[in-house]
Amino acid sequence: MGLIPPCIRVLERGWLSSNSVLLLGPDDTALIDSGYATHAEQTLALVRTGLAGRPLDLLLNTHLHSDHCGGNALLRAALGCRVAIPAADAPKVATWDEDALSFRATGQQCPRFAFDAILAPGDSLVLGGLHWNVLAAPGHDPHALLFFCAAEGVLVAGDALWEDGFGVIFPELAGEPGFAEVGATLDLIAGLDARVVIPGHGAAFTDVAGALARARARLDYLSADPLRNARNAVKVLLKFLLLERGAIALAELPALLASIPLVERVGREQFGMSPVELTRWAVEALVRAEAASVDKDTLRDV
Repeated sequence: MGLIPPCIRVLERGWLSSNSVLLLGPDDTALIDSGYATHAEQTLALVRTGLAGRPLDLLLNTHLHSDHCGGNALLRAALGCRVAIPAADAPKVATWDEDALSFRATGQQCPRFAFDAILAPGDSLVLGGLHWNVLAAPGHDPHALLFFCAAEGVLVAGDALWEDGFGVIFPELAGEPGFAEVGATLDLIAGLDARVVIPGHGAAFTDVAGALARARARLDYLSADPLRNARNAVKVLLKFLLLERGAIALAELPALLASIPLVERVGREQFGMSPVELTRWAVEALVRAEAASVDKDTLRDV
C-alpha cells in the first residue's frame, strides 16, 4: 500500500495470528505484536527474512491477548530483543497469572515470556526511524494501546479498529464496562489524522471514515442487547479453536467448551444452556455463518 512508508512492513498470516508490523529504521528495528504460539516459528522466519541479517532491537505488544503475544517467548530467546508491554499488565506477566492474563479463561495457549520495558498512554517512541505516540485504546481489552505516527498518518490499531468492526468486547463478559470504552476509542481514532490503518487482523486500509462508521454501527447493535456480544464471543472462541485445530469431533465439543471458563460461564449465566445445548447452538451458528462445516461427526474449519 503506497501510503505505508517502505520502512514499515506488515506481516499478515490469517486470522489465527494477529498481524505483525516490522519497522526498519536507519538506527533501530522493532516489531509490533508476535502472533499466536502455533505460528511462532513461522513468525520468527518471517521476521528474520525481513531483518536481512540485522538484529531486532525491540518487540512491542498492542495488548496481551494470546494471538498478539504468543510468539514473544521464542522471538526474545532467538533474537535477543527487548520486550515492551502495556504497563497495566506488567504485574500479571511478572507473576505469570494466566487467569488475570485471560489465557486460561479463553482456553488459549501462550508460552511464558519476560519483559524489559513498559508502555503507557502518553509515551513517545522512535520505531523504524519514525516518531510514534502511544495512545490508550480500552474496549476490546481494557489496557490495549494504539501506536500512531502523525508524520506519516499511520495508525497501528491492534483490535480497536478493523476494516469491518473490532475485537470482541471482553470486559462486558466479565461484568465490567466495555461498550462506552469502545465508543471513546473510536472517537479518539476519529480525531487523529490517520491516512492508513494497520489493524490487528486483516489488510491495511485507507477508508478510515468508512471503517469508523461500520464500527459505530456494530457497537450500536451490540450495546442495544448485551447478549449479542456474548453470542459473538462464543462463536469467536469456537472459531479460534477450529482455526488452531482444523477439525474437532462433535462428540468432544461439549466437554471442550465446558473446559473454557469464559464460554462455560457465558453459556450458563447468560444463555441458560447446558454444555450440550450451547454446543448445538454454537455449531449451528458457525455453519449458518459459513465459518465452519459439519462432515459426518466432525466440525471442520472453512
